[in-house]
Amino acid sequence: MENVNEKISRIDSKEDFLYFLIDLIADFRHNRDEWENKSLESYLDAMASWIADMEGFYMNNNIPVPTSVDWKFFARILIAAKMYE
Repeated sequence: MENVNEKISRIDSKEDFLYFLIDLIADFRHNRDEWENKSLESYLDAMASWIADMEGFYMNNNIPVPTSVDWKFFARILIAAKMYE
């Protein structure tokens, strides 16, 4: 996967996000050994931990902390994926 920060900076649409997600899945399939979290449980746990400390990540990397994240939309994505085939 090319530089992840560059890929993220180019996400401006639903399609861009979808291609990013497809690349992320491919990266997991081909580079599983490089992933710390190899199960869904550990991945979701890491996601929760990162969200709890995300302000620190942004401040440590001199990136503005997002102020308008649509958390409800993100929650709907996670719940929908639980049932969607």
